[in-house]
Amino acid sequence: MTNEERTADQVELHAPDAIDIDETKSAPKDRETAGPFDASEVPSMRPYVDLGGIKVAPREGLQLRLEVDERANRVLAVSLEYQGSLLQVQAFSAPKTTGLWNRVRAEIAQQMGAQGAQVTEESGELGPELLVENPSAGEQGGAQVARFIAVDGPRWMLRGVIMGLAAQDAEARGRLLELFRELVVVRGDSPMPPSELLPLKVPAGAQPGEGAQQA
Repeated sequence: MTNEERTADQVELHAPDAIDIDETKSAPKDRETAGPFDASEVPSMRPYVDLGGIKVAPREGLQLRLEVDERANRVLAVSLEYQGSLLQVQAFSAPKTTGLWNRVRAEIAQQMGAQGAQVTEESGELGPELLVENPSAGEQGGAQVARFIAVDGPRWMLRGVIMGLAAQDAEARGRLLELFRELVVVRGDSPMPPSELLPLKVPAGAQPGEGAQQA
């Protein structure tokens, strides 16, 4: 895993009372029709790559890789490589009536700022997002740049970390946001505490962590 890909792993989700902040849902007004979708909102016959808690819509040129904690034998995140950019996604359980992103965004800003990164909150297509520039983590003396995005859905939050070209280039970012909005979250009916990572699985024929698989 590269330095850029470790950015998402540096940020942990804490208990709901970690920061006293707005707990309303953060999502675009057209989420139900334009995504990211809940499993109940998409036709069952539409083809997806089934990763358990997240389903990915196939697209030409899209490379998919699973980030795995080998010690726990657990898939932690899905990385999507597309046209020179990378989108790493995770889905978390959330309460039915309140959201996680407003609180989690504040936690990310706090944690990354404490590590010496420059954190800027911006308004994007999906709502509030964070641009994080870490001058000490880039290769060959350059700054590592990542953009954190998220959407609160019904009983889940889908979080993405954009790296590479799309972190700063608006046109490239638009292409990755299309990928993000095509994702489907499968929350399931089992009770889960807020902020718990939705289980991910390796699809048939894929090898986790060993290069990218064509989606």
